[in-house]
Amino acid sequence: MATTQQQKNQHLLWRAGFGVNTANTENLARVGHNAIYSVLELASATTPTYIDVADNAVKGLLMGIQQAVDLEKKPEETIKKRKQFRKQSANDIRMLNTSWLNEMVNSDAQLREKMSLFWHGHFACRNLNIFYQQLLLDEIRTNALGNFGDLLSGVSKSAGMLNFLNNQQNKKTQPNENFAREVMELFTMGRGNYTEKDVKEAARAFTGWSANINGEFVFHSSVHDDGEKNFLGKDGNFNGDDILNIILEQPKTATFITRKIYKYFVNENVDEDIVQQLSLSFYESNYDIKKLMRDIFTSDWFYDEKNIGSRIKSPVELLIGIRRTLPMQLEDESIQLLLQKALGQLLFYPPNVAGWPGGQTWIDSSTLMLRLRIPQLIKDDDTFFITPKTDDDVQMGMKENDNHYAKKLSGGGFRIAANVDWQLFNQQFKDTDDKDLYAAIEAMVLQSKKGSINRSVIEAGITSKSREEYIRNITIELMSTPEYQLC
Repeated sequence: MATTQQQKNQHLLWRAGFGVNTANTENLARVGHNAIYSVLELASATTPTYIDVADNAVKGLLMGIQQAVDLEKKPEETIKKRKQFRKQSANDIRMLNTSWLNEMVNSDAQLREKMSLFWHGHFACRNLNIFYQQLLLDEIRTNALGNFGDLLSGVSKSAGMLNFLNNQQNKKTQPNENFAREVMELFTMGRGNYTEKDVKEAARAFTGWSANINGEFVFHSSVHDDGEKNFLGKDGNFNGDDILNIILEQPKTATFITRKIYKYFVNENVDEDIVQQLSLSFYESNYDIKKLMRDIFTSDWFYDEKNIGSRIKSPVELLIGIRRTLPMQLEDESIQLLLQKALGQLLFYPPNVAGWPGGQTWIDSSTLMLRLRIPQLIKDDDTFFITPKTDDDVQMGMKENDNHYAKKLSGGGFRIAANVDWQLFNQQFKDTDDKDLYAAIEAMVLQSKKGSINRSVIEAGITSKSREEYIRNITIELMSTPEYQLC
């Protein structure tokens, strides 16, 4: 059973990051959680490095498309190049996926990357342009702990979001309300806090917002509606920036964002009194995200027993958590794409503009069975067979077979092919007596209450007398339980 302090610290590391790193477990039972949070915050204060995976082929195709357009070449040539660009871009987006996963696993900026994953779901965007996706991800990672107004403005002006929500079609002669509606409904205020007239007036203000082929924001004044507008009770010749500022003036925006953050980082069962207190402070701070997260992670109520081990790990949290717990090298990192797809959370391919619903929707009969098998597949290097559901809406017309995400073996199955450094893993228990070994492993692996796991069931069938093999086998057995799905 974990000490109170160790359990609190692990709770913090799972919620403000992606779990315990094997190399940093030594002081978990002694250091205060506020001190650990300060370290997380400091490590996440640096500006993230731009993740650029777009290869020369896709950059050349982009240049060719631009030249074809500029020189007014034959339309069929442009169409051919665009098709090639989409195919190569899709390959590069898969590289972007695994590159960001590696950042989440290895970076000391755990808080920043965890917040970025949250915003990646909040500002859900599908686009088969690798440059648009890289730029949007960088916008999110750069502002993940900054000012929400800056983040909202940056995302709203990103080429990926403007294209995904059809704002390039929003013109004064033919307004398109999709972008304006989703900005209010999903990104800021939530349903019930605006009218249909507000949607129409906001859409008029956003006319002319677009982006060029390189992903740079462009304002087309010739198609902008510069007439008088009435939005959320205010009158004026508003543009898109004005609309965002008026939205941020609404306290309900702070409440909507705070409640969603609470559900993601604390508990799906919302304590409305706490949310109101947090949202008021968030609003008065001019939407300081870092302050909001500090208010949450350094509060006493965050460490209440009801909040510990109460969240179902998302597929990405599960996969990254396993990699942080078991130090490993993957022979083929693309296997993570197949696992994400099978478990229902493929980064950069959200199911719709609302993002992944999370919570209990992560678990069904097929995904739970795969979740429980993954640790054993890693340990035994077993072959597994899987056929993820095809979702052409998510794949945007680019129907692909499983082999597109990971290489199939000659027999038709897949292998995770992970080389785990068990010697390094075992080192964290070097000072633990044999009689305390099981309890120490259980405390490190699980966030569940004492007694929720039957030790005799876990130890059944483990006949090895080797201490090293005992640690390995008990760890894998505990990671293969339903309780490990919780954090």
